[in-house]
Amino acid sequence: MALKKIKIAIDGPAASGKSTTARRVATRLGYSYIDSGALYRAVTLAALRQNIPVTNVEKVAEIARALNFRICQKDEDTQIFLNSEDISMAIRQPEITQNINPVAGNMRVREILVTKLREMGKHGGIVMDGRDIGTVVFPDAELKIFMKASANERARRRVAELRAKGVAVQANAVLAEIKQRDTADQNRKHGPLIKAPDAIEIDTTTLSIDEQVEEIIRLALAKINAA
Repeated sequence: MALKKIKIAIDGPAASGKSTTARRVATRLGYSYIDSGALYRAVTLAALRQNIPVTNVEKVAEIARALNFRICQKDEDTQIFLNSEDISMAIRQPEITQNINPVAGNMRVREILVTKLREMGKHGGIVMDGRDIGTVVFPDAELKIFMKASANERARRRVAELRAKGVAVQANAVLAEIKQRDTADQNRKHGPLIKAPDAIEIDTTTLSIDEQVEEIIRLALAKINAA
């Protein structure tokens, strides 16, 4: 008898280790990995390319509604395609991070993208990470994780990640961006970053990626075997 395929929701602030850990957990379980933040970044990228102010609620919502994207897994890398273009690197540029807050806080955009995300994960067998997966997108997820880490450690990780990809950044600027993003994520009116009441909190400040993965795998297998 096949084991039930559950939904695993992983939430947390920027650079808390969500994406890398979620991707590896999905690979280990044979699940699909869905990076919800990539959708918001794709909308931000499209708006900037079309010279539409990211603060224009209606115009940006129109972009989100028309967004034609697909997410592909390649080993431990995730490729994001907008139409036929691979935008995996483009959406990780500092310009996107600096302009994403109004897009992420746009109620119309969130409604559209939440619907898309729910459709992608409705059959289970997915690991989805973001800011409001366990509270808004999949409040019925069988396993909810809330990952956190100190701002300084998250900044260090983000700098290392970007420099490894050839993106020149200043550590103090990245730390300031992370703190600014935390404030925006926690205080936005729609889909704020909060821990679901039934989420399991994991502080990753001193944990390696392997340790994070093993802990979530343990929790996931307990849920799957009990289903």
